[in-house]
Amino acid sequence: MHKYLNAIGYGSLTSEKELNELLKEAENVYSHHELVAFDPDIDYCEYRTECAEDIGLCVCGTSDTEEHFERHYYYPYFKGSGVTSNTDVMIERRIDKEAYAGICEDAKLGISLIFHLQNTSECMRIAGGQTQEIKEISITLSGLCNYGMILLPVMKNPEQEKKRKEESKNRMMLLSAARNGDQSAMESLTLDDLDTYTKVSKRLVTEDVFSIVDTYFMPFGIECDNYSILGEILNIRITENWQTGEELYIMHLNVNELKFDVCVPKANVVGEPAVGRRFKGTIWLQGRINI
Repeated sequence: MHKYLNAIGYGSLTSEKELNELLKEAENVYSHHELVAFDPDIDYCEYRTECAEDIGLCVCGTSDTEEHFERHYYYPYFKGSGVTSNTDVMIERRIDKEAYAGICEDAKLGISLIFHLQNTSECMRIAGGQTQEIKEISITLSGLCNYGMILLPVMKNPEQEKKRKEESKNRMMLLSAARNGDQSAMESLTLDDLDTYTKVSKRLVTEDVFSIVDTYFMPFGIECDNYSILGEILNIRITENWQTGEELYIMHLNVNELKFDVCVPKANVVGEPAVGRRFKGTIWLQGRINI
């Protein structure tokens, strides 16, 4: 059973039999269907069924000339809103199945960001099973989360906020220059990191880490598209899984200047979310390339 089924409101599923019935229903009663030709005899086939607005299950497999569908895998999905970033994206096919990962380097984070691509059929048409790079294209990220916690915001006056934005802008410029081989930019970034480490180490003696660190975006575990995040809540709404009746929080977050949506079950969030407060959790990062 998929680990993040709970994130879209299917936490009440207890057996493989119930899951198979749900997937069988998704194959027969679907809201979206995609077909891509593999060869003269086999087509890649994808069925999507919604359980809430922009939330649902995607069942993937192959279909033969007699239209017999064979399921290979499935995954829960959540489509985010807006545009998260405009950057170069590398599309790479996964080793074990006909699924694709997107890899990009956003200057706001300074790390390579890996996410599960939702628009598989479009990626197949572009990449054809090979690694493919797309220059300067917009992507929309989203996250599925099983459990989360609400933290109070860090108090900042207008002057501190202005200084933080300037420092963030300067750091992005240095990272961009460093990627192009600028030696002085690399040295400046190294010195900045050492200075930050020294300051944080001193403050940790008397302060809690979450009063020092405003937001973060860090890889989590051994799965390449799982991340631990802490971000400021910019907007929040409640939706409901139509089949199970479970309520879900849809939060629009600002995580290290990266803005995207996260879906998490209302019952599994500790604390009361509100705009301005912070959300902490572990997400499975998804995304789509806006072709």
